[in-house]
Amino acid sequence: MNLSVLTPEKEIFSGSITSVKVPGKNGQFEILDGHAPIVSALGEGEVRIIDNAGQRVKYQIQKGFIEVLNNEVSLLVQGVFENN
Repeated sequence: MNLSVLTPEKEIFSGSITSVKVPGKNGQFEILDGHAPIVSALGEGEVRIIDNAGQRVKYQIQKGFIEVLNNEVSLLVQGVFENN
């Protein structure tokens, strides 16, 4: 599946992934290949990405939204810094 992580200023991640964990408003949840379509608000916390090569990337966010549709995942986030 493909992931794009966007801030109001720029794209900070784009690529093929195996999973992404995000801080939902009601708790953390994970998106895997074949996930049902969803749009959800995100709260403050950690976004954890595992790409197809097994590399792990972590970002801290203040808030945002996630959209999943046809194995395309879009994160629109604010207050981001890399946390590796």
